[in-house]
This record gives sequence, C-alpha cells and structure tokens, in this order.
Amino acid sequence: MLSRFARDYRVYFVEEPVDSESRTAWLDVRTDEGGVRVVVPKLPEGRTVEQTNETLRTLLDDFFAAEGIVDPVLWYYTPMSLDFTDHMKGRVTVYDCMDELSAFKGAPPELIERERTLLDKADLVFTGGYSLWEAKRSLHANAHPFPSSVDVAHFAQARAGMAEPDDQKDIPHPRLGFYGVIDERLDIALLDELAAKRPDLHLVMVGPVVKIDPATLPKHPNIHYLGPKVYDELPQYLAGWDVALMPFALNESTRFISPTKTPEYLAGGCPVVSTAIRDVVRTYGDSGVVRIAGTADEFAAAIDAALEDAKDRDRLLRTADAVLSDMSWDKTWNEMKEKIECAL
Repeated sequence: MLSRFARDYRVYFVEEPVDSESRTAWLDVRTDEGGVRVVVPKLPEGRTVEQTNETLRTLLDDFFAAEGIVDPVLWYYTPMSLDFTDHMKGRVTVYDCMDELSAFKGAPPELIERERTLLDKADLVFTGGYSLWEAKRSLHANAHPFPSSVDVAHFAQARAGMAEPDDQKDIPHPRLGFYGVIDERLDIALLDELAAKRPDLHLVMVGPVVKIDPATLPKHPNIHYLGPKVYDELPQYLAGWDVALMPFALNESTRFISPTKTPEYLAGGCPVVSTAIRDVVRTYGDSGVVRIAGTADEFAAAIDAALEDAKDRDRLLRTADAVLSDMSWDKTWNEMKEKIECAL
C-alpha cells in the first residue's frame, strides 16, 4: 500500500525505535525499492518511556523540518504513536486500524485511552475488515472497511511449481501449511490434537514464535516448525503444500481479524481449512475453496475433503480465481486515495 502511495506522495514510514550502542540518538533513514523512505530511530539503551518519547519528538520534528514537510497526511497504525506526535498538525489524519490491538497479549493498558484520542483527532478511519468496521463505525462518522487484499501475481507463482526450499523438501505429503506469526491467536490445543489423531498428515508451520513460550508448542514428529521467512520466500513454501491451514483460536484477539493469508493461499492455488473466524466465514464460507471447521475431528474431515477438491485442479483454480476477481491492492489503494483526497 505504501509503495503505491509513493507514486504520488513522498512517503515516510516511521518504525518503532531500536536500541543503539551510540551515546546519542539518531535516525537511520533508507529508501526501499518501492520509493518509501523508512525511518528507524536508534536510541541509547536505558531510557525511560518519558525520555524515549521526548527524544522521538525532537528527532522527528527536526527531521521533518529538514525535509521540508508541511501539512502532511498523518497516517497512524497504532494510537501509541500519539505519545510523541500528538502535537503534529496535518491536512488529513488517517487512523488505519488493522486490528483490535487492545485485545492482544501484552497490550499497554493506556492503549484504549490513546485510541479514543486518536479517533477524535482522525479525519478518516480505515479498518482491516468488516467486523472491525462494525466495532468502530459508531465511534467515528467517517469510518470505512478495507478487508485484506492480495498481490495475486506474487502468490500465483506457487501455482506453476517452484523449487522446494531445503527445509521443506524432505517433509512427507500430505502437507498442511501455515505461515504467519505463531502467537496467542493460534489454537495450539487444536494443532496438538490434530497432529496426534492424524500422524499421516504433516503440519508445516512457517513464522516466528512471538509472545508465547516456544516450550508450550505441541511437539509431534509430524509438526515441523521452520521459523520465520521473508515475503519473497512464501510462494516457494506455499507451492509445496496440499492444503493451507488457518487454525486460529476463537478469542478476543481474533474476534475482529480479517487474515490477509486467506486470499494469498487461494492465489497460490491451495485449498484452505480455517476455524470459524467471523470475517473468513462471511467472505469465504460459501466459496467452495475455504472449508470451516472447529474440532480436531472436524478439521481432519475438512482436510480430507480439501485434498479431494485439490484433485480437480482446474476446477479448484477457477473457483479460487472467481473469489479473487474483485480483489487487488490497486483497488484498495485507489479507494483509499480517493477518500483522502476528498478530505484534503
């Protein structure tokens, strides 16, 4: 999305600060291949929250002044950024609410209050799905849902077959794959029971383990944790899967999610089995290529059915393409751009 906006705007993406061995604070600024300027604050270790916010405020004010930035579009992904930007004025302020962050494990207690402040400040609110929009529309008069889209061409590389990654090539079939962050949103008990009941099925888990103890993850010979991969590598893994999984727990942290991986899996030509995430059910539940299941037994049955679906490759791809026909990041970008320009 940001690289598309960079076609018409100067775009600066300010990341969270990282510790530095330097005694002075500084900004590491680079331009990525899409034209987005990535700004990473490097701060000396041992600073208090108050010192960190004051330093960030000074660094960014000086940097934006040096760059000649006047009346910007301020785009927030997290209300916590208000701690060092609440003084900034922009022609338009956008709150891009991708998740209900306050429901995530380890969320700061002040997050809810900061969000109220940001909702008052924002001219536009974008949400990462319909369920989240339903939760926010009563809090802001100019809120708009933007469900997950997909870079079809990138993930469609998996359809033609790709060289097997070294850490996956020796894993037996049938392979059931998942990529993404492995955290409290995954139903660990479901994975444990599924792997124990169906040792013939091999679960490939790609992604970093975050906010949960890796020791709590189920250990079975047919569960394979391959660690984090970069975006460009994902089609290679997807190409080697028979069925893609979305084994999310149904809890507060998943109540409003609209997983981007659903259309990505379909773009790669892989049938999907998911738990009953609300936005997945409402968008894909009747698609014929995304099956919904709850218990381990239901998951196993849905996987078996999806494996049968995959045997009719042409029908599977036609159905997936029909589901994806109205989805693209270009469409999302055009709609967002129009709403921003109307607010200028």
